[in-house]
Amino acid sequence: MALPTIVLKDTLPGRRINEPVTFTVDAELTENLWTATTNTGETLICQRLHAQPVAGKTSFITVVSFEGTLELTLDAPATGHVEGITEREPVEPDAFVRLDTGYFDLEMCSGTAEGTGSSKWGLRHFATLKEGIDLLPSGNNAIGGFYGPFFTPENGLINPPEHTTVTIETLEYGPVLHHYRMNGTIPDGLLDELKGKTFSIDWKFTYGTPHFTRNYRIDDFQTVINGRSITNKITVGDEFEAGQGDVVFDRFEAYGGTRYRSGDPYAAELATMVDETIAASTSDTAKFEEFRRQLSGNIEAAHWDLYWRLFCSWEGALDNDEIRERLARVRASSHVLADLPDRQWTIAREPVDVSSVAHETIFPGPASKTAEFHSTLGRAMIWWTSQPSGAFQIVQRRQSGWVNWGTNGENECPELPVGVEIKTAYGAFADTWQHMADQLETPPTIQSA
Repeated sequence: MALPTIVLKDTLPGRRINEPVTFTVDAELTENLWTATTNTGETLICQRLHAQPVAGKTSFITVVSFEGTLELTLDAPATGHVEGITEREPVEPDAFVRLDTGYFDLEMCSGTAEGTGSSKWGLRHFATLKEGIDLLPSGNNAIGGFYGPFFTPENGLINPPEHTTVTIETLEYGPVLHHYRMNGTIPDGLLDELKGKTFSIDWKFTYGTPHFTRNYRIDDFQTVINGRSITNKITVGDEFEAGQGDVVFDRFEAYGGTRYRSGDPYAAELATMVDETIAASTSDTAKFEEFRRQLSGNIEAAHWDLYWRLFCSWEGALDNDEIRERLARVRASSHVLADLPDRQWTIAREPVDVSSVAHETIFPGPASKTAEFHSTLGRAMIWWTSQPSGAFQIVQRRQSGWVNWGTNGENECPELPVGVEIKTAYGAFADTWQHMADQLETPPTIQSA
């Protein structure tokens, strides 16, 4: 049986490194792995895709490194040992899988819903094999959580990775591609219109590829955050940690220049309210006493989640009426402070040193390609979203060692449309991140010869 030749064309300059390529042939092939030969004589492993089969056709995925144009022809079922994605011994007790992708060493967790940093679902450990440095060494932070509008003080909830678990399906499993789907139910908070909602998140990891892909789906919703109507927009938050006094990334940049306002009046007002609540609340719950012990002292160095957890209805430290009253005051004051004339917009042509500004936080404007990187070590995390997020919150907080990339504007207002594709790359890309972002945005074209 003659199978067609597939032609890949890259409209961008430069070399692709283990680029995922999906193609379909007009034949029903049952073997899971096939080989293909390129016009340069290289042998590729092609993994048959099982999801959404079409009668009379078979879809495959492979990874290729090339520049310009490449042709590949499907040959025959693969035999013998095949190099590819493997599993490692997990670190966390709730780990679903720890993968060696040939580029990343990462661990996906299902969460425990115990309300602590170590309860989170998502990627709780993440490193490149070459660098060997875990960007989440404590297991108390995670890549991949989503927050607003559900998990905000306005709804009396925080951090879904801490207050709910996910079940994880394996949709594709082979040496070239692992495709997982997280499914979860969002706990009910204070806002009636946000109750009873479910979500799913698809994650795709391919062999040797310096990026991974994810997509968030949530039941339709509409609410009001920061005085604005929010319909099917979310905050996706990726966290990183380096320990107190250091940060894994010390610069932020948006493609084409960064438009931002610095400082976070909301966080400052919330911190002030934490101090007031710890000193003056008459709550006599055991949970409140626990938070009082943890938050007395240097609050700036405390894990950021503790700010929110005090005002989380799930935690039960305060009753709902007290939560509503105290956070109403925080919102009223912070909304005014956020838009005062002295909070001017800055137009930066150079990367922003986030740790040097007020509250070690900036709120950049709309973008679809962004990066956080280390100015001397050269490591960079790059995000491309298939639709722009309307705003971002970027934190590089040396006092606690916590770094965040979040798709929200001020006062926890979510700005990323539900359903967009997110590609995230990581590696020694500080000097070339914009080219990498272009590659994330524009994959090679694929057609039959």
